[in-house]
Amino acid sequence: MSKPVATDPRPLIDALRASLQGPVIDREHADYGAARSVWNGLIDRRPAVIARCADTADVVETVRLASEYRPLVSIRGGGHQVAGSALCDDGLVIDLSAMRQVEVDPRRRVARVQGGATWADVDSATQQHALATPGGEVSTTGVGGFTLGGGMALTARRYGLACDNVRSLEIVTADGVVRTVSRDEHADLFWAARGGGRGIGVVTSFDFELHPLGPDVGAVTVFYPYDDAERILRTWAEFAPSLPESVTPQLILWSVPADPQIPEELHGVKAVVALGIYAGPAEEAAGDLAPLRELGTPLLDLSGTTPYLAVQSSVDELFPFGGRYYMKAHGLDTLADEAIATMLEWDARRPTPQSLVVLRTLGGAVARVGADESAFAHRSDRFNLSIDAGWIDPSLDVAAIGWARGMWDALRPHASGGVYVNFAGLDDETGATHEQRYGANQGRLDEVRASYDPAGLFAAAARRA
Repeated sequence: MSKPVATDPRPLIDALRASLQGPVIDREHADYGAARSVWNGLIDRRPAVIARCADTADVVETVRLASEYRPLVSIRGGGHQVAGSALCDDGLVIDLSAMRQVEVDPRRRVARVQGGATWADVDSATQQHALATPGGEVSTTGVGGFTLGGGMALTARRYGLACDNVRSLEIVTADGVVRTVSRDEHADLFWAARGGGRGIGVVTSFDFELHPLGPDVGAVTVFYPYDDAERILRTWAEFAPSLPESVTPQLILWSVPADPQIPEELHGVKAVVALGIYAGPAEEAAGDLAPLRELGTPLLDLSGTTPYLAVQSSVDELFPFGGRYYMKAHGLDTLADEAIATMLEWDARRPTPQSLVVLRTLGGAVARVGADESAFAHRSDRFNLSIDAGWIDPSLDVAAIGWARGMWDALRPHASGGVYVNFAGLDDETGATHEQRYGANQGRLDEVRASYDPAGLFAAAARRA
């Protein structure tokens, strides 16, 4: 029978403390403020209790008690998801942030990664063997949410999305059973976990396929004059999808960051930024990366050979913990002149220098996976356009969110209709439907969730997915 944790959390808290090895953090706990903080400072939620699980056995016990007491449930991995899905008001947070172990088998080229790990944890372990798997572009990004939502990376056209590189995973389903799932075991659950977002259970570990890469890679970072943005965008639309799959190019409308390696007179200047790395030996990179350095006369070219670890953490300081963030994204089949004009019209209203518009090029290995082979449905998009508002001052909340939403709405006529679940706004939004997020896969995904969670224990998490 359901027990209203929001009005009477003490029985659940007492039961958790009697059962778990890890700390159980309620509102009176000294660590409550830190424990309920996530990367996005825009998120301010107050759970009734946070169960910081020490291991899979703790997760099993937490799920068992959640089934008994029926609180609202959310699951925290790295706590980096922009919509704040790690937290819920007045409910139970199943917190995996203490479970960050990474075990690398270099012979099999497999990494076993616990559900609370970040991409910094993964990259630091795999690069000891000059191996990598597609991961987040900010190293503090959590592995779990990133992968479950798909996972676009700087090596995606060569190696696929993060979810395409999952060989198996361990998950605690709503009945408290620990299941190892793969193409051969519980294939339906494995299908859903690769791009279906949250709400299918608590993933306690992933086994990722690794690829030879690093420790150094060829990398491009070129700042072009903003006055040339329209021409560069048109050129980009024509040539980027035809680049070799060794390159997953990005184009960003941004402002030059105040980085010590950048001349001070350029700090804050609006620019068009071309980014990419070569997914292969660094000494072979120059030819495939050259087109990204030939889009015009640069303001600044920081390209060269650099450690893969440095690439993966290069923008961490520009997206600090506790900053305020709001992101929306569209899939695009083409980038027509009308879409470019709309982008630039709205980019002219960009509310802060920290805000940016990112154009990611897809295709390659991403597109070779069938749209129905995993829950990630948007395989045919040639581009993903991400509108990323970033700011510090809470008084800018309305303006920054309004800018991102307005630009997203204005670009809807030019979009494919698919929405990337990891950049879908805030949890309480209705601007992007589940059908837009999962396309034709929505019905099958609902069936899988109902099969493993008939009582809807993770239903709230699924709504945030």
